[in-house]
Amino acid sequence: MKNLVLIISLFSMGFLMGQSPVEKFPYFDECKSLPVNELEDCFYKSLYATLYKNYEHPQDLPLNSAEKVTLRFEVDRDGKFVPIRFDAVYAELTQAVKKSFHQLPVIGAPTYNGTPTYMQFVLRVPVPMTPDGSFQVFNGKNQENKKALASSSALDSIAFAKANQEYPEIKSNQYNGQQLKSDGLIALSNQRYYRYEAAMNRIGNNAHTAVKPYTFSYVDQYYDLEAERESLLKEQSTWLGKKWWNEHFFELAGDDYWFVVDPGVDLQIGRDRGDQLNTFNNTRLVNVSGGIGKQITFGASIQESQGRFAGYFNREIERRAPDGGNPGIVPGRGIAEDGGDTIYDYPVATGYINYKPSKYFDLQLGHGQHFIGDGYRSLVLSDNSQPFPYAKVNSKFWKLDYTVLYTSLRDVRSAVTGDDSFRTKFMVHHYLSWNATKKLNIGLFESVLWQDDNQRGFDFNYLNPIIFYQAVELQTGSRGGNALIGATAKYKFTDRITGYAQLVLDEFSGASVVNGNGSYQNKSAYQLGVKWQNAFQVKNLMMQAEYNRVRPYTYSHNTVVLNYGNSNQALAHPWGANFYEATLIGRYTKDRWYGNAQFTLGERGLDINDGVDTAFYGGDIYGSEDNRIADLGNELGQGNRVSFMYAQLEAGYLINPASQLRIYGQVIFRDFNPHFEIGGVQEESTTWLNLGLRTDIMNWSFDR
Repeated sequence: MKNLVLIISLFSMGFLMGQSPVEKFPYFDECKSLPVNELEDCFYKSLYATLYKNYEHPQDLPLNSAEKVTLRFEVDRDGKFVPIRFDAVYAELTQAVKKSFHQLPVIGAPTYNGTPTYMQFVLRVPVPMTPDGSFQVFNGKNQENKKALASSSALDSIAFAKANQEYPEIKSNQYNGQQLKSDGLIALSNQRYYRYEAAMNRIGNNAHTAVKPYTFSYVDQYYDLEAERESLLKEQSTWLGKKWWNEHFFELAGDDYWFVVDPGVDLQIGRDRGDQLNTFNNTRLVNVSGGIGKQITFGASIQESQGRFAGYFNREIERRAPDGGNPGIVPGRGIAEDGGDTIYDYPVATGYINYKPSKYFDLQLGHGQHFIGDGYRSLVLSDNSQPFPYAKVNSKFWKLDYTVLYTSLRDVRSAVTGDDSFRTKFMVHHYLSWNATKKLNIGLFESVLWQDDNQRGFDFNYLNPIIFYQAVELQTGSRGGNALIGATAKYKFTDRITGYAQLVLDEFSGASVVNGNGSYQNKSAYQLGVKWQNAFQVKNLMMQAEYNRVRPYTYSHNTVVLNYGNSNQALAHPWGANFYEATLIGRYTKDRWYGNAQFTLGERGLDINDGVDTAFYGGDIYGSEDNRIADLGNELGQGNRVSFMYAQLEAGYLINPASQLRIYGQVIFRDFNPHFEIGGVQEESTTWLNLGLRTDIMNWSFDR
């Protein structure tokens, strides 16, 4: 009987205490004598005053920096301030506020019904702090719902009270930027990523920046995504205004899940003045992201597009036409159907699901693009190719970041198509990144490709995530696979200046590399580059210089299907091989405005193919080495030497930071000057003007 009375008492407290709660805020000494209803305001004022008294603004940051620091902490049952997490754009600001926070005194503890309890807080502090400043307070309580729940429950029996409230207790309107703290993927976007790298490349950070796409939670360790979102918010009172300017179109979240949906577009209209051609792109898309619990995140994007591009880009699409009658492949997007009148109809679908079993591991299945490197281009793995299926394992611990990528690729040439089905090949890629010092990062990688011949399927010899693939390739037959190895490096000269490099060796032959006799087996490539963040002391201005050099026959193979390509597109640099390229890039962001500029010079060596000379000169990775021009004496740019120049200017405005919808104007100038004008290789000069409205979830690469 006593137990029953106790149960009834507990149920009554649980349902009725929300009706008349006796809750008391923690208090500083100067607030002790105030009425209970005035303690909250006094607490925030006293806390700010105490933090301000002990705050010292970092000397290397200007006093007019106008940044914010987000404080997450609790006051425990003993009246002690317990930090949970502090976030800011600059690590110096975080440390300055932490130092002040740790000097806070022990105060009067919060109470509930007279019993000491704990109370959590989320505050945003504008810095530098000022004598008359204040916090921005985030309070997730909803006492009205609690009261309604208690009133209803009091009328029910003990047996049904909890069950009757199960559905009303389901929360779905709790979205408050959970995506920004999740393990969801940040879509590959050059315009977004350069800002993150400015924070991630500071000296002393243990960040690994080469493997992309990043996750929100990883970037948030170094760059305060929530603070950025808050800084870009526009004051809006209507539902339409909020959705257009600030929020995801559909937001759903509860205690342990979140879900967002954004419709999007990539609308372009322009004019190619060289070919006298009106251009356009009409993409409609839906982008979905979500998370369940703390370990599972997912995302998907579906795009349906029609487009007509500048003349040179249309010819590039058709040059990569697959077997089966479709007119071409849109680089980075996929196979295009014939829409008539030089219009290409091309769908794109991407998606992933990520499982994080512990803080050290991420396991991911998906269909998408990847990028490995710190430069504008990658000679290791880039997003030049269309999306492909993959399984990815990543582990971060100590000073190491280790990634294993298992992929399924396609060769769509008519020479290898059978039974109306494209040839399947597989690739496994290992990349180990090591922060050797607080300034120096070193990376090692290896890739192996093999085809689905002799009903071989996925070869489990390559399943082992820790192995040297050259040895495995020897055991499975040297012509049965193609292995690449190489290294990357990054050095932080200062917090603002970072140098980076890549070296790739294809079918490694040490003697051929060092002899200097022009052997076709010297299949190597390297990249050198430097980034200057906040250049010329202009905040959010990034300047970049990069040089890429790839020898003839690199990425190709005597068994063509084993080349370093996917669906008639290079997996690394869009030019393939047999070229050098020098690029200057500038990117700038001011609030929602942005601009970028690019200038590229280079030389490429193409096949001559004049009906007499049909040799393979090493530029097209889909050529066969068995048809090479010579064993020795091969030099960069051999064959039909092409001088190349490309310039691009773009300026735009970010309409919605949540969906990444932006409006922009763009002008492209391209000059392509071959030594021999043969067939489809003609001298051409292009000026391409574009206006567009675009959801920025994939990069476009027109510099080819």
